[in-house]
Amino acid sequence: MADKKPTPKKAALGRGLGALLKDSPQKEKNQELLSELPKTGIYEIALSEIQVNPFQPRTHFDKEALQELAESIRVQGIIQPITVRKLADGEYQLISGERRFQASKMAGLEKVPAYVRTANDQQMLEMALIENIQRENLNALEIAHSYQRLMAECNLKQEELGERVGKNRTTVNNYMRLLKLPPDIQAGLRDNLISMGHARAIINVEDIDKQLDIYKRTIAEELSVRKVEALVKALNEGPEERSTEKTQGLDPVRKYEIGKIQQRLSSHFGSKVQLKADGKNKGEIKIPFGSADDLNRILEILDII
Repeated sequence: MADKKPTPKKAALGRGLGALLKDSPQKEKNQELLSELPKTGIYEIALSEIQVNPFQPRTHFDKEALQELAESIRVQGIIQPITVRKLADGEYQLISGERRFQASKMAGLEKVPAYVRTANDQQMLEMALIENIQRENLNALEIAHSYQRLMAECNLKQEELGERVGKNRTTVNNYMRLLKLPPDIQAGLRDNLISMGHARAIINVEDIDKQLDIYKRTIAEELSVRKVEALVKALNEGPEERSTEKTQGLDPVRKYEIGKIQQRLSSHFGSKVQLKADGKNKGEIKIPFGSADDLNRILEILDII
């Protein structure tokens, strides 16, 4: 009786790849193919034999950062191998590590260390997206598009996607909502003209024209996330709430700031403080008290007695 071939052990992988292959719905379908191929591992592979990854989620690479990586590779070599799949003899396709791949070419290397994996197109997409999300400095919009592709092309629900990328459903949903913003705002997020915090505040405005107005004002006035949140909050409030006596005529951002100061004063004095202000930064502060003891308590806080 012929001896059974020992089952090859899996090569050590990063958390993203390991978790992905373990959970992949395609795993059973690929067991037969995997058993027929040589044991996976790390090999020195010629750069000329490696094709770029058609599923690469990153659309922009910083040239200066890429040059710095190339200089480091010239001196130190590649510390972390790239990951590829074998298409045929002398032909491989990149799964993850495109920055290292491109920088290695810039550094003049002929060969690079690479993990050789077996993967079908769906696994290629999953591995490329997940590895990039976990290991690369993708901007918020690139992450959102990656999540969208994983859900649409790999038939994943938000809960399943969250498990694969190590994020909860709320975080995944926050990224997905960014794709509902107008193209101009998405471009600003991609180009780092605004942050994800700005975008998350703006998306709470339903009217697209108003979204664009806030976006343009954010850039022109270099507004902080807090101030954008204040603009959105004021815009979403009803006209009756915006026309209170103590803040009538104030800029929405200024009104929000006055409200926050009033809350802090009330908390500090343990009393419902009233703070009124006008457009010229004039106003008054009222600190009510309910008894002589209460007055003394407030005076002690003011360090008057």
